[in-house]
Amino acid sequence: MLQHTLEKADRVLVITHVDPDGDAIGSLTAVGQALRQLRLHVTLVCDDNVPERFNYLHLTDQVRRQPDPLVNYDVLVAVDCADELRMGEAFDRLPLPPPFIINIDHHVTNTRYGDLNIIEPQATSTTEILYGLFQELSIEITPEIALSLLTGLVTDTLGFRTIGVTANTLRIAAELVESGADLGFVSMHGLNLRALSTMRLWSTGLGKMRLERGLLWTAITNQERQEAGFRSTSSVGLVNLLADVEEASMGAVLMEMEDGSVKVGFRCRPPFDVAEVATQLGGGGHPLASGCSLPGPLVEAEALVVTTCQDAIVRQAERASVDGIPT
Repeated sequence: MLQHTLEKADRVLVITHVDPDGDAIGSLTAVGQALRQLRLHVTLVCDDNVPERFNYLHLTDQVRRQPDPLVNYDVLVAVDCADELRMGEAFDRLPLPPPFIINIDHHVTNTRYGDLNIIEPQATSTTEILYGLFQELSIEITPEIALSLLTGLVTDTLGFRTIGVTANTLRIAAELVESGADLGFVSMHGLNLRALSTMRLWSTGLGKMRLERGLLWTAITNQERQEAGFRSTSSVGLVNLLADVEEASMGAVLMEMEDGSVKVGFRCRPPFDVAEVATQLGGGGHPLASGCSLPGPLVEAEALVVTTCQDAIVRQAERASVDGIPT
């Protein structure tokens, strides 16, 4: 059905999620290149700017903040978006009825909002799914496409270190390297390089972290974000550090935004599941990596997150104990 839909299309809008990560930008640019191989008119859109560390990817200079108002799109391809809200204003402002939606994603919490849903929760990244789709569509994996796909694989698996990485994941990575992608380059730019403002934010967050009843968390005010010169709405890895602490079952980072809302990132290790927590709070994601957005004030959001996480830790630990799984 995917091939049939694209064969009938002419103008395609490709959207990824707000506050994009490596898998989002890798997927967006890979799909853009693939559709141009099929001679389609393509517009790439993301509500937020492409993070500078991914500017090495082909077509990032052509990513718009809004769809072209002069174009009537036949098809919308949403990549790495678990629900419609993740597409942000770029989707909200489309004229009704919206075009035919192809939803390509790997989040277990995906709401299947598309007319065609290609959802593979077992995949480590959306780019892993795209690699298979490109083969079905006879897309040539050029060095530029390989670089986009490998960026998604490397960043979403933290360098192939997360739960769920399979032999097939590594096989795809090897094939992408054979197609011209530089694994060392992607690892350096996608995982290792940090802006000074990020390190300043981490310093603030680590100085305020608290551990209670299995939850290690920190809450950062908008003023502290501004003082650090930090502009992103995610902690760019700080929550991963908290979840890696031996004494913690879950890690959480809350960041107050300029409008008073609070962005929350969750991470954990098996057998715990932060997707359950995020979904309860109106968000979503993966069992080991999820997030949500809450209304302020920060102190109230913090209290809600702490209580919800700690209750989930007790509940999930009891469940694991019944199943004979060590925690």
